[in-house]
Amino acid sequence: MIRLKYYLREIGRNLYRYPGTAIGSILSLTLIFLLFDLFWVTAGTTNRVYQGLLSQVQMEVFVSNDLPDSVITPLASAVADIPGVEDVRFVSREEARLELTRLVGTDLLADYDTLNPLPRSFFLELEPSVKNLASMEMLDQTLRRITGVTDVSYSRDWLAKAEETRSLVTRVGMVLGIIILLTAVINSGNSIRLMTRARGGGYGQMLLLGAGRLFLALPLMLEGLLLAGLSAALSWGIVYFGSRKIAFSQFEIVLPQIGDILLFCGAAALLGFVSGYVGVRKLLR
Repeated sequence: MIRLKYYLREIGRNLYRYPGTAIGSILSLTLIFLLFDLFWVTAGTTNRVYQGLLSQVQMEVFVSNDLPDSVITPLASAVADIPGVEDVRFVSREEARLELTRLVGTDLLADYDTLNPLPRSFFLELEPSVKNLASMEMLDQTLRRITGVTDVSYSRDWLAKAEETRSLVTRVGMVLGIIILLTAVINSGNSIRLMTRARGGGYGQMLLLGAGRLFLALPLMLEGLLLAGLSAALSWGIVYFGSRKIAFSQFEIVLPQIGDILLFCGAAALLGFVSGYVGVRKLLR
């Protein structure tokens, strides 16, 4: 209990004597964490939009014109039995003509009443686990080996660019996380070091009197924990305030779960605890 009172008194004394340093540390750490928060929210929002677009991805399988109508049903069953295919919808020439008319706003085949040149096809609804470039390429190869299939169409270029972008965002997030980690440690450590230098003589005397290094360092490490945890919570407070004031009609801003935010604040506080040791360890040698 006596030690706890000492730790609390030391933390309060440092914050009272050096409020400018403490406030500067909180503001700078808040800006650092805010940068990571905004990236996290942007990544989550982008992923939600990507998943929405991915759910609309279909694969169209074109059927040979020479194939008789009597073979269409068995062919559809064969396609539906392929792993990853969730549903198969047959589109006749007449349905393709109606869809074309709906898209362009006029019937381009008005003079082809007796001979409709549009191909028959199957629209495939795919399972979510298959909606990636590698799986769809394998499915494409499987479908092309079926007798009567002339061509397979899907958003290959879009999938390739989307997956490349997601991979890039992941790499940027890892680099950004490492930069924020190092910056937060250095920033908080320097703030603790500035506070301890003014009292270097007092710590030296306490060491000569037999005080343990951990006993002297722990208040400063707890102070780093407090400043970093408070800065992380403040950064998320800014994000939540901004999310209530800003809205987009095209998409919804996706915020992390409360549990994830609490884990982030806890990790930031632990980071501050470590940075407190970094700031004071040279003084206590």
